[in-house]
Amino acid sequence: MSNFSFEQVKNPEFFKDNRMEAHSDHAFYASMEDARKNKNNFKYMLNGTWKISYAKNPALAVEGFEALDYDCRLWDDIKVPAHIQMEGYDIPQYANTQYPWEGKDEIEPGEIPESFNPTASYVKYFYVPEACKGKKTYISFQGVESCMVLYCNGQYVGYSEDSFTPSEFELTPFLVEGENKLAVRVYKWCAGSWLEDQDFIRFSGIFRDVFLYTVPQVHIYDLKVQTLLNDTFDAAELTIATVATGKGVMEISLEKDGKEVAGSTVSLEEKTDTSLSISNPELWSAEHPSLYDLFLTIKDAAGTVCEVVKQRVGFRRFEIKNSIMYINGQRIVFKGTNRHEFDSRIGRVPKLENLVKDLITMKRNNINAIRTSHYPNDSSFYALCDEYGLYVIDETNLETHGIWDQILKGQRELAYSVPGDRPEYLELVLDRANSMYQRDKNHACVIIWSCGNESYGGKDIFEMTNFFHRVDSTRPVHYEGVAWDARYPETTDMRSTMYTSVADIKKYLAEHRDKPYILCEYTHAMGNSCGAMHKYVDLTEEDPLFQGGFIWDYVDQSIYKKDRYGKEFLSYGGDLDDRPCDYNFSGNGICFGGERKETPKMQEVKYNYQGLMMDVDAEKKTVTIQNRNLFTNSKEYDCKVILLKDGVEVACKAMMTEVEPLSAKTYDLPAFDLEEAGEYVYTVSFVLKEDTIWAKRGHEVAFGQGVCRVEGQTEAMVVEDALTSQFTVIHSPNNIGVRGANYHIIFSKLHGGLASYVYEGRELIKAMPKPNFWRTPTDNDLGNCMPYRYAGWKGASMYLTHKQYDVPFEKQVENPVVEEGKDFVKVTFTYFVPTTPSSKCDLAYVVRPDGTVETSLSYDAPKEMGDMPEFGVMFKFDADLENLTWYGNGPEETYWDRQHGGKLGLYQNKVVDNMTPNLMPQECGNKTKVRYAKVTDNKGRGVEFSGDEMYFSALPFTPHEIENAMHDFELPQVHYTVVRVAMEQMGVGGDDSWGAKTHPEYLIDTSKKLNFSFKFKGI
Repeated sequence: MSNFSFEQVKNPEFFKDNRMEAHSDHAFYASMEDARKNKNNFKYMLNGTWKISYAKNPALAVEGFEALDYDCRLWDDIKVPAHIQMEGYDIPQYANTQYPWEGKDEIEPGEIPESFNPTASYVKYFYVPEACKGKKTYISFQGVESCMVLYCNGQYVGYSEDSFTPSEFELTPFLVEGENKLAVRVYKWCAGSWLEDQDFIRFSGIFRDVFLYTVPQVHIYDLKVQTLLNDTFDAAELTIATVATGKGVMEISLEKDGKEVAGSTVSLEEKTDTSLSISNPELWSAEHPSLYDLFLTIKDAAGTVCEVVKQRVGFRRFEIKNSIMYINGQRIVFKGTNRHEFDSRIGRVPKLENLVKDLITMKRNNINAIRTSHYPNDSSFYALCDEYGLYVIDETNLETHGIWDQILKGQRELAYSVPGDRPEYLELVLDRANSMYQRDKNHACVIIWSCGNESYGGKDIFEMTNFFHRVDSTRPVHYEGVAWDARYPETTDMRSTMYTSVADIKKYLAEHRDKPYILCEYTHAMGNSCGAMHKYVDLTEEDPLFQGGFIWDYVDQSIYKKDRYGKEFLSYGGDLDDRPCDYNFSGNGICFGGERKETPKMQEVKYNYQGLMMDVDAEKKTVTIQNRNLFTNSKEYDCKVILLKDGVEVACKAMMTEVEPLSAKTYDLPAFDLEEAGEYVYTVSFVLKEDTIWAKRGHEVAFGQGVCRVEGQTEAMVVEDALTSQFTVIHSPNNIGVRGANYHIIFSKLHGGLASYVYEGRELIKAMPKPNFWRTPTDNDLGNCMPYRYAGWKGASMYLTHKQYDVPFEKQVENPVVEEGKDFVKVTFTYFVPTTPSSKCDLAYVVRPDGTVETSLSYDAPKEMGDMPEFGVMFKFDADLENLTWYGNGPEETYWDRQHGGKLGLYQNKVVDNMTPNLMPQECGNKTKVRYAKVTDNKGRGVEFSGDEMYFSALPFTPHEIENAMHDFELPQVHYTVVRVAMEQMGVGGDDSWGAKTHPEYLIDTSKKLNFSFKFKGI
């Protein structure tokens, strides 16, 4: 085709023109020396500054810009690669299931938006590198969203869609001596955009590398390697299939760590198939990602070296047998995460620094698998997954969620489905599958092909699976949509669903045993989430057909923006005036956006995914170690047993272990002296013996803890002298005072509460402590309408009163009730709680001579109200009390249903650090199993709380203040340190964020009277 018409962009049957055939991403070099140094002399980058003209729709785009005599040098500059929306043109738009044009254009498949369809005209002036002259020269666009029209020196070269795989064209016939002009027109939306309705921020432009390359006269255009292992995994055939541009000789050498282990020389034809026999190959797995280097030295008929191809090879076998997936003969469990390519400053432009950081973080947190949601990643991703050791589900660029939703809800007939059974989309989706397959087929990390995501079902996707099966017998195929449209069940080789509860998975597997089962998305990590994740991990041990899942997802999609005062913050949908949008639903990461720091949720992920699980019995002084690794003996790690006394490390001893993979052993713990009274914690910790590429020696990969007590008098129990034991009770009409040697407490009868606690001359109380039944709603809470369902408890917390609202003032019962004894005074306030029906709770304070205040909260809650978010007491102190020390679970925040990854110990941080920077402010900073906690100023003065495994938080804001803010910058100025001490707080949930509730066992049982006691004292 010599001409291009914009009308073709609307046609799903027109998706490529003059584009080169897809091929493997192998590297080739001019010599063996260059290959060993990774020095590529055939590739010339065109990244950098290009010229751009922007139009809001195709009709307004500049005409004839591609012509040689059209001077574009005065156009604006733009970086390539980049999204135009991150460079000042158009705006990023976050949409989840809805198509981004909904509410603006009423269009159907086969049509595209025309009134607003951002169109970017790019121009690059360049000179052909000397090394390319006289040779065939090609251009590669690694990623253009969503389609591109290419011109060179005024002539039409070709067209391509599929935003996430390379588009390559031969430029040789179009190049001239001297300066050349490359012109590219990029449309944001084309026919293929109907297939790109992924849950992500919508961009457009040339966002991956662009480069020229040339090839020698005899060149390996395509390479396919497979490692065919025998059933005992001690021998393999390395098959090598090549497509070449000429004939010659191919010298083959397979090396391990620089030493040749096999080699041969064969004649090179246009298509060549050969193999090497390998004895006892080192196998590749996520646990041990052993790689070989395959070198193919290509010579022409005269014996001249034309090129040296280098391909890294991992010997592994992935298969399904008896409805179970196996890697190298062992049942695999995916401890996975979904991952978008995303950066808060540059969007989906690949950034090697981010990629390396992500993979290192994953390995450090025991993640072993990634699903490329929902498109092929940049080629560099796969090479690094090979090296670091991560299993990959490689997913085709396909999602039509906006249409899928309509069919599922009965708003459209099945025939409306895209691609569905529509013949006009068949070749398009097959092309996308082929482009991904051809590029990525040689990577050991890729163990499953995926047809795409959330596109319902139908014949077209079934044909994609048939394609994968035809071209690759070594990898199964995944597609979740069969769970919704089961007309073509053979579309997927495994049962795959999203966010299914453990109970429903068990129910399904009780009746269906024909395929393995995975969750391609689960434990939705939006905001403060990942509660009850352990249930899914436990199920992988209970039923061999359930083989794990992939957390949604890895990193928050958020974009830096400045508030009205010039301070940067991480924005989400709607913040950029993008409409329609899906607001903060892009904040699903186990890592934050921005600097990609781990969220507190990662602590739980790491524990649940650890390969060594331990049952530490501190009473019997034993530890049972269950090795869930497939190929790693526990002896490959150093094991140490750390002894804590009341949270402080007092001893550490090494322990030798040798637990084979997929087995368990019980060991006696090392002997320690436990004569002194106190609480002792045994921590059994496994750490790396040697440095790896992802962590240094000593990095902890797994731990377990056990607790025991030695009874007796501790230092903290020593009786104080007589001076500090004396105290005075002062009775007055409106107040009750208690004065001791270094404190003075006032209880207000008039205002109903603890009004003052002066310790060593300093007032600590900034607002009367009150019973609290509320916590800030999380994203999960909002999704399941928790604020609506629990609204009564919010009102109960805000508006309870000590006054009898229905009794005249002069007739009200004495409140508080005061009791006195030899060494105590007890003041009990009754609060009337505005529930339906109305109710009462008692908050009692027992003051001891040393200034300790024993506090108890009791409540017989109305059964009609159901469970409550929190049961405890809220205090306000001066913000100068900015330091927090606690002995309990840590170091990150923990919750009732998310505390397995917490370690019992002694921790310190700043109060403000407990304000987890979730994309939208919500409940955060909670600590479970707290024995004691202190909030102090920088001189060590403040308040200490103690109790029996309390829930505790210290934040700069109340739950109500946090709830009122949609962004961090909307929070008020910090004036207080707000402490909440609680018996329990409901779990955060996490099965999904649009309806799933907190599991019943992590809800506060209000069917019985609630009683909670703790102590506090000035320090």
